Amino acid sequence: MGLIAKVYGVSFLPVGRIIYYSENLNESNSIDVGDLVLAMTDFGIEVGKIVVGLRDMEIDEIGYEIKPIIRKLNEKDMKIYKRNLRDARDAFWECRSLVKKHGLEMKILHARYTFDRSRLIFLFGAEGRVDFRELVKDLAKEFKTRIELWQVGVRDELKFMGGVGLCGRPVCCSEFLREFESVTLKDAKKQQLLINPVKISGQCRRLLCCLRFEKEIYDEIMEGIPEQDDVFEYEGTMYRVTNVNIFTGLVTALSDDGRLLKIPFEYFRKAKIIE
Repeated sequence: MGLIAKVYGVSFLPVGRIIYYSENLNESNSIDVGDLVLAMTDFGIEVGKIVVGLRDMEIDEIGYEIKPIIRKLNEKDMKIYKRNLRDARDAFWECRSLVKKHGLEMKILHARYTFDRSRLIFLFGAEGRVDFRELVKDLAKEFKTRIELWQVGVRDELKFMGGVGLCGRPVCCSEFLREFESVTLKDAKKQQLLINPVKISGQCRRLLCCLRFEKEIYDEIMEGIPEQDDVFEYEGTMYRVTNVNIFTGLVTALSDDGRLLKIPFEYFRKAKIIE
């Protein structure tokens, strides 16, 4: 076991990535899940929410330099934070108006000030690269601070915009999914889903994130089970697999002389696969 650190998990965006920070030993106020705190990010000092309570984690598992939480928001901090939220909301709508004025093909998704208002950060989505230099000049002139625009991917775009999935529920990325994992067609095939792009793609036009949710379960079920065209011996006869049905737990196979065999998964966890 490597070095252990006591850390909190902090998120700076709605359903955003969790960043781990160490406790501030000089901070006398206790910190609980749901509390707002000041912490240093790549953009400067920002307000984040505690989403994971104090816990032990291996430093190697975290994989980056762990900074301490500065402090839990006090009454004065809260007034500044609320003013920043209000002004960032106004900046959001002003930026959208300027985007329309400049005829730019981009969607403004989010705006926020750093705590000291040294930066005003906008997140946007777009199909390709956007030349927003004139937009930045107008924003800097209007808000008298450093302006940063960051383009996000299509899945992050949907996270901010929200929507309803094929299941009839709000899309997972806007509800609870803080980080995106790679999803491949192999995940859909393993679940024996019909490979119809309309049925297995989300509003972001990417493969559904939920295809990964049960991956470990399917991996466990299929462990030791042959795949299509594998050959195995059963009661002295060689059979070639023609179908694997994960829902019935049956493998269908055909012998060279045309005999059809249906056999439960349990057999294959002991059988010897030849090819």
